[in-house]
Formats: sequence, C-alpha cells, structure tokens
Amino acid sequence: MAKNLLEQLSEMTVVVADTGDIEAIETFKPRDATTNPSLITAAAQMPQYQGIVDDTLKSAREELGASASAEEVASLAFEKLAVSFGLKILEIIPGRVSTEVDARLSYDTEGTIQKGRDIIAQYEKAGISKDRILIKIAATWEGIKAAEVLEKEGIHCNLTLLFGLHQAVACAEGGITLISPFVGRILDWYKKETGRDSYPPAEDPGVVSVTTIYNYYKKFGYKTEVMGASFRNIGEITELAGCDLLTIAPALLAELKSTEGVLERKLDPAKAATMDIEKLSIDKATFDKMHEENRMASDKLSEGIEGFSKALETLEKLLADRLAEIEA
Repeated sequence: MAKNLLEQLSEMTVVVADTGDIEAIETFKPRDATTNPSLITAAAQMPQYQGIVDDTLKSAREELGASASAEEVASLAFEKLAVSFGLKILEIIPGRVSTEVDARLSYDTEGTIQKGRDIIAQYEKAGISKDRILIKIAATWEGIKAAEVLEKEGIHCNLTLLFGLHQAVACAEGGITLISPFVGRILDWYKKETGRDSYPPAEDPGVVSVTTIYNYYKKFGYKTEVMGASFRNIGEITELAGCDLLTIAPALLAELKSTEGVLERKLDPAKAATMDIEKLSIDKATFDKMHEENRMASDKLSEGIEGFSKALETLEKLLADRLAEIEA
C-alpha cells in the first residue's frame, strides 16, 4: 500500500506538532511538540481546555494566598499556564516539548536565564526530567548569550524567531541544542517586498534560507539541530524533507497525511559535507552588522517579538477575567 507524504516524511525527518491543541497532538502523535505564546493563548480560549486554565488559576491562588490581588494571581498563573499545557502534552508524546520564555525578556540576558531556570524547576517539581524540555528563546544576541549559559547548566534550548545565517551561526557556536528558522514568515516578507503572489517551492526564500543553514551546519559538523518552522504550504515542507526536524501546524499535517506520492529527500548531510561553503565567525559586532544589513531578518525578529508580547498581554487579561468569574 502506498505511503502518504506524512509517513514518508517521518522516515527521514522528526515531525513535530506546532500547536497547543492537545486533541490535535493526540490525532497526529508526533515525537515532539512546540508551543508559542500565540498558540497557548488560542488554546486557553478553547472550551475543552477551560479545566487546565481554571486549575492553574486555583493553584496560583493557593500558592499566593487570599490576600494576593487578582492581578498578582493572574500573573503567576500566566507563568504556570505554558507549563500546565506542556505537562498535558508530555502525557501524549514520547519526546520533548518546547516552552517559551516571556518574549518581553528577549533583550534581557539575565532575565531570560532566570526565567529558563524557573520553567525547568516547575517541570522538575511535576516529575519531568529537564531532558524532555526545550526552553524556547528569541534569537536576539542577548537571547543567544542566555541560552549559552543555560546549555552549560544542562538546560536544552530552542532558539526561535530565527531568520538569518548570522543568528544560526551564533547559535551553533554557542552550543545551542536546536534552532527554529521561520520559513513562512520569511516568505511573507519577500511577497510583501516584491509584490509577488507566490514562489515555486524550490525558490521559496524561506526554503532557501533553511537549506543554507542546514548545509552550513552539516558541512562544519555542528551538533545544533535545525527545525524548520512556520510553514504556509506543504510545498515548503516537502522541499525541506530530510531536515533534522520540522514543526508543522495540524492543518498541514492533515494535508500531508491525505496526500499520496513519492517524497524525495532534499536535505542530506553527506551532500552538504562536499559543498564549498565559507566558514564564518560571529562576535557581537559582526552579528549586529549582519543583522542590520539583513532588513528581512531585522524586520521579522522585531515584529515577532512584538507579536508574541501582545499575545502574552492578551493571555494575562484573559486569566484576570477568568479569575474574577471563578471567585465571583
């Protein structure tokens, strides 16, 4: 019987579910799962997950006591909610879940380090080994430096909002476990910039970016894994078949599962090893210069941090309103 594209992809790439929707994870049974503030905020508003939200709020109230204000309780619950969803997800998947540090700390190295430690402590208190957690941090210079410190403490990190080779090389040189280059958001920028409606999959700027990063890592033997993220169509996914990991939204997982055909491996470490690639060395001055010159990466990193920060503000208000309903 012919295999669908999802089955074939899973034979050469680790498929990760890009969602906070636990039912979707149960449906597709990926090895790993990754969430972000927007996904957690969306999941927290679904009726089927009201119990998780309510239990988290009640736990925060118990921890702070009756004298704590509603704002204080909602703030603590907000910190715990991503872990609450992560714990539910880990009951389903065999691998790792990515849990994101507050995006408002993206330019604060010390704040990010402390928040990463706090997240790991919450998981360990619930009996989960830190080997099953990836701390998700925006790939600013400050975020990468924070992740370096956490990695030395045995805390694995996933550097997100990654749009340029300078970010990827800095992560690899810092010994980061995994990076998440954003394919679809790169495509979005180029479509807006050029006025084009579409690109052939092989010429998709996001696909080209991830391919360049993958080949660079494999050429120079870096252990940092590449996980393509933020896809707009299955053409982008099939062009990256063979990538270490791909994190895919449920709708595209469903499309891959319902599509038959032969899936060709496009990314291969053996081929990358034979390529003529210039080795870079990234210090802060070089990083800043390359970032400034790469208008797409500069625009999308700032926009991504702003978007995730807004999602967190929405979630905090949602929790405060729900707490008022519970305690009314």
